[in-house]
Amino acid sequence: MALLAWSKKYSVGVKKLDDQHEAFMGSLNDLHSAMMMGKGQEIGGPLLDKLVKHARDHFAAEERLMESSRYPGLAGHRALHQDLTRKVDEFMARYKSGDKAMYLQLLHFMRTWLDKHLLEEDSKYVPWLKEHGVS
Repeated sequence: MALLAWSKKYSVGVKKLDDQHEAFMGSLNDLHSAMMMGKGQEIGGPLLDKLVKHARDHFAAEERLMESSRYPGLAGHRALHQDLTRKVDEFMARYKSGDKAMYLQLLHFMRTWLDKHLLEEDSKYVPWLKEHGVS
């Protein structure tokens, strides 16, 4: 069972961003599946790296679209991205130090953050991007 399943309710109406959101959820679900199969320690590191890469690439793409359309909420949205990046870096440091408990905490944190961010924060820029021809 997926930790977080993609559905249209998460769509921001920009295919590139929606594809990235869906891929990010896929990476999160892969990590969850590895944990559920008892393979978290075995394959968790590469999956965690993949999750972090998805996040960084997506944030950069999303912020570029906001910049090009002169979205007035960019600074606040960028701060949310920086906060998540900082927290994920803390989880990575815990992983590298051998903290095995971090996986469950990371999964819970990421699921909650992603759901809230997509439905509440990302939805704020949707009308602006549509109004400015970004699709």
